[in-house]
Amino acid sequence: MPTLFRRFRLLASVLAVLVPLGAAAQGRELVVGQVAPFSGSQAVTGKAIHAGIKLYLDQANAQGGVKGARIRLATRDDAQKPEQTVALVRELIQQEAPVALIGTVGTTNVDALIADGVLQRAGLPLVGAVSGASSAIAGRNVFVTKASYHDEVNRLFKSLAGLGMTRVGLVFQDDALGRDVIVGADAAAPRNGISLIARAGYERNTIKVEQAVEAMIKANPQVVFLGATTAAAIEFVRQYRARGGDATLYGLSIIDTRQLLAQLGPAGARGFAFSVVLPLESQQTIEVNREYLRLREQSKDPDLSGRSIEGFIAAKALVHALRNAEGTPTGGAVLKSLQAMRKVDLGGYTLDFGQPGRPGSSYVDFAMLGDGGKVVH
Repeated sequence: MPTLFRRFRLLASVLAVLVPLGAAAQGRELVVGQVAPFSGSQAVTGKAIHAGIKLYLDQANAQGGVKGARIRLATRDDAQKPEQTVALVRELIQQEAPVALIGTVGTTNVDALIADGVLQRAGLPLVGAVSGASSAIAGRNVFVTKASYHDEVNRLFKSLAGLGMTRVGLVFQDDALGRDVIVGADAAAPRNGISLIARAGYERNTIKVEQAVEAMIKANPQVVFLGATTAAAIEFVRQYRARGGDATLYGLSIIDTRQLLAQLGPAGARGFAFSVVLPLESQQTIEVNREYLRLREQSKDPDLSGRSIEGFIAAKALVHALRNAEGTPTGGAVLKSLQAMRKVDLGGYTLDFGQPGRPGSSYVDFAMLGDGGKVVH
């Protein structure tokens, strides 16, 4: 009888351990953090990227999450202020213990994280950094899921030269974003026979573009390239056209053309051309885009916009890394999983993080807003 009693106590002890472990496994979660602008002049971008991220993570959770764990997205609002980006990333890491960060917006903000070293100290990756700048792409633990700004500028100048449009004016945001665009333009112009006949900046996080408009009207280029963010680009187009400017306007890929069309109307937006580094809504042949559009149609999130596909793809890349991480996903395991990604097909959109100093994708195309706001490739 004593032996039987000891066996019973041993069995009870084992069950006492196993039952809580099972309950914990069922309720386990993986936290992903996003520090981005949800207020201020770039809130439209921060919210759009967040909506795309959430759209895919919700889908992943509906399909069982990752290795039995649910993914929770924790956010902080940095209002596009780089010092806040750093402080809030530190806070989020301390309070939430995320396995990865995702969707931080802005070259200056990403550069601030790189300079601070917080990502390296925490051993965490930042996936889908919303910047195509060389500094962000080269940053340790930073994974950019689209082509670089230099890729965009070089492809644009090559195309313009083929059309005989060689007199180009450059409008840029006066910060790290603009400086990177300038470096790319200065390198690409002589390579493609382009003359940069005028350049003008505007203050970061503002729509003070009056001087830039004046400079372009005076220079009268054939093409104005806008190395600008959405709000400032919209204001430039509005003022430039009102002043009678007739150059072809090309925008950097980060400009939300849905917002531009909504605010300027089909007539005001007509003829605006832009770089394409991610699938467009009209590209129904791309599997990842069909998936995105199907889920977006079912969603009631008002923040979903033309920029949201970027967040969606970043989230899809992160979930791929989570599922392929060794053992229970930790920051270090997810980082290694991302570094090992080679020619991963996310559904007609391929990512490869095997080349240091290069983004995960080099895809660049162009499109234009035509009659009635229709996108023309």
